[in-house]
Amino acid sequence: MEFYPQSLIRLIKHLSKLPGIGEKTAARLALHILRSSNEDARALSESILEVKEKIRFCSTCFGLCETDPCKICVNKGRDHTMVCVVEHPNDLVALEKSGAFKGVYHVLHGTLSPMNGIGPDDLKIRELMERVVQDDIKEVALATNTNVEGEATASYLAQVLQSHPVRVTRIATGVPVGGDLKYLDEVTLRRAMERRQSL
Repeated sequence: MEFYPQSLIRLIKHLSKLPGIGEKTAARLALHILRSSNEDARALSESILEVKEKIRFCSTCFGLCETDPCKICVNKGRDHTMVCVVEHPNDLVALEKSGAFKGVYHVLHGTLSPMNGIGPDDLKIRELMERVVQDDIKEVALATNTNVEGEATASYLAQVLQSHPVRVTRIATGVPVGGDLKYLDEVTLRRAMERRQSL
């Protein structure tokens, strides 16, 4: 990398800070930017600045928005008595793309992880409890990931919500559509068997 000019090295270093971008990919992206037109480079830099200036967290669900509250939270066509709890804004987007959920959301911005020093006060759990009490919530659907931290967070939330008159559900897990049983891990198969349903 030392053979590149200093300004290009700086760009490569900044790009390599992005998640999933190593030094080689960062160099490839930097060279692509260098070859692109000034207009394209300017549009890229302006869109980065625009995101930093305009995007904020919704004061209700803590999803990403430009106007507060977000479009989902102000949509009267949604079921505001059902809240789906997700870990991150991109989880909310994934569920919205599926079209499977017609309620509203609550983004925790992480999961409980004592090993990393992340406890309940570091997540948007207090705000979730306030919504349950104030907004006449009838169901909280826990859609955290099925890894150790996601399961621990779901269990913690289910326990905390026991003292409230609200139905607590957990998204189903198991064999994916098109999945081949011989390639699935033991935990997924066990969970699929435990949560089997009548036809």
